[in-house]
Formats: sequence, C-alpha cells, structure tokens
Amino acid sequence: MSDRQLHLESIGALLRGQSTLTLSTADEFGEPWATPLFYIVDEELTLYWLSSKTSLHSVNLMRSPRAAVAVYRQTDNWKGIQGVQMRGQVATVGEPARRKPLIKTYIQRFELGIAFKLAISQCHLFAFRPDFIRLIDNSKVFGSRTEIKRGPLQSWTVFNSIDTAMGDSQ
Repeated sequence: MSDRQLHLESIGALLRGQSTLTLSTADEFGEPWATPLFYIVDEELTLYWLSSKTSLHSVNLMRSPRAAVAVYRQTDNWKGIQGVQMRGQVATVGEPARRKPLIKTYIQRFELGIAFKLAISQCHLFAFRPDFIRLIDNSKVFGSRTEIKRGPLQSWTVFNSIDTAMGDSQ
C-alpha cells in the first residue's frame, strides 16, 4: 500500500470513528462562525449533515459555499491528539434518490427515530467535499502532520508530511 493510501485510510478511519465535526463559516461581513454538528462520511471522504435552513451556518453556506471543518478525537493528553483540519466546498443534496439513503444512514447512526421525521423533512442535507486535508497525529510524534490535496482529476496528492520531533515526544 502506498503512503498516499495509508494516509487516506488513516483519515477515513478517524472520520468514521467520530460523530461530531466543527464547521467554520463566515457571515456577510466576514465574521467567523463555528458550529458543532453530527455527520456521516462516505468512501470518498465527503461529510454529510442535516441543518435547519435558517441556522446561521446554513445561511452562510447558501451565500458562500466554502467552509472549513475540524474533526478530532477527545483526549486529555497531548500525545493523544489526533484529528483532521479540512477546507472544501459545501453543497446541498436535494435529489431524492441520493438524499433518501444518506438520511436513512444518518437517522440510524444517531438513533433519531420517528420524533425527528418532521424536523428532518425541513432541513437541508449538506455535503462537504474537502479539497485540502491536514492530518494531525501526535501519537507518532509531537507535531506530526500530513497534508493532502485533491487534484484536478479528483485524486489525492500528499504534498507535505512532517514526522520529525518538535520537542520531546516520548
């Protein structure tokens, strides 16, 4: 397996192992806004979430579809810090044939049940397609990071990988 594939597998495993992302958007004045949201992820590392059409982050995304996302493991030790920082495009998923299975997966993962049926029907289903990902993994060494970007042919390229110590990591 190539280094690129190993990094993509690590990113996918981390994303599948977590449930909440932090979404960063900007309002019409450029003011930042961060929002925690439940999400699901597909094999292409696209993240999906449901949100009210009137929430500030949804309004921001409808105006400007670029966003940043962070997902990380909970830890109380710097050696346990592992996560991803991403930038990319956000779009709404409106086609019923695509929307229905994604919402079914979302409902099952978060055990939302029938009580949320009306609320979900009034929500946007958003898809975040990252074009840049930074993987942070202090379990290797303090400051370990790998940066990958999606190229014009939609393939990922590792363009920066740093696994050298930035202090005493052991």
